[in-house]
Amino acid sequence: MDPLSDVLSLLKPRSYVSAGFDAGGNWSIQFSDQHERIKCYAVVSGGCWLSVEGVADAVRLEKGDCFVLPSGRPFRLASDMTLTPVEAGTIFPPARAGGVVTYNGGGDFFLVGSRFAVSGDHAGILLGMLPPIVHIRKETDQAALRWSVERMMQELHEPQPGGVLVAQHLAHMMLVQALRLYLAEGLGGGVGWFFALADRQMAAAINAMHDDPAHRWTLQELAQRAGMSRSTFALKFKEMVGTSPMEYLTNWRMLLAGDRLANSSDPISVIALSLGYESESAFSTAFKRVMDCTPRQYGRGRNPASSSAFNTRPEDTAAARWFESRLIQPEPKGILSRRLAPASHSAAPAASTKPCRQAR
Repeated sequence: MDPLSDVLSLLKPRSYVSAGFDAGGNWSIQFSDQHERIKCYAVVSGGCWLSVEGVADAVRLEKGDCFVLPSGRPFRLASDMTLTPVEAGTIFPPARAGGVVTYNGGGDFFLVGSRFAVSGDHAGILLGMLPPIVHIRKETDQAALRWSVERMMQELHEPQPGGVLVAQHLAHMMLVQALRLYLAEGLGGGVGWFFALADRQMAAAINAMHDDPAHRWTLQELAQRAGMSRSTFALKFKEMVGTSPMEYLTNWRMLLAGDRLANSSDPISVIALSLGYESESAFSTAFKRVMDCTPRQYGRGRNPASSSAFNTRPEDTAAARWFESRLIQPEPKGILSRRLAPASHSAAPAASTKPCRQAR
């Protein structure tokens, strides 16, 4: 698979809900608890403002616009941003597929969309790699995304055999479509593997590592894939991705290993060999350096019956802390949309040298 497919495949979408929102008059709604949720919407009629936590400027949404919120941050929708918002939980009933929530009598603004939670072991880290807002305004691009939204609503409102599987694929499709459109614009100023995919040379090197993570890649080989000298490649990779090529490779291998440990019965020796490590000892040393604990501790930490000493959330691992402290860059003053400058996000797989984290 390609790097974007590799990362998104680890997210494991679940809990699909598709619904509509019909508002009238003046209103302002805060959606606070969005942990590990991705939302995809299309504006059918009217207009409103969208504000996402960590993004300086609000985005104006008009009829026909589509937008995706892939990073799981709290956000606000409002007819007027000066109004004091009310919590979404006081307006929206428990989730039900295909329902329409009417507020203030409706009639002025109508929004349809879908949301889905993700449950991969590193969902928090992976979502943090993605831009906070993807705003689609071009009509031809809107049509492709809107079809997925409407199709998911139909699948959930009119259940048919295989509907759960169709909804799962549609959820992935919506996210991939939006991120493709975002990358197609050619991003500038962002830091991280996602933004680096817009650069032909960096994409070639990242693709090579993802295509064969077990290969004993050297800096020279990767530079050749990128069509650059070794020194120029190393400098550009560090500037664009936020980490060195070899560190990126190791960290990606460990994310793959973590997924295997959590979702398969493969022995550690087999996982180690499949990722390019000739000995279990060498693999375990690298895993502990990146993931904060040994492979066996990691596996037990995802077993409900395991010792509480290792039963920590994935977001509490060294990987998450390393992203927060070293890779996630400050948001720019502008908003993230297809017409404005992208936010600066780092997004290489994580690393740390801190000791294994213990539960409190």
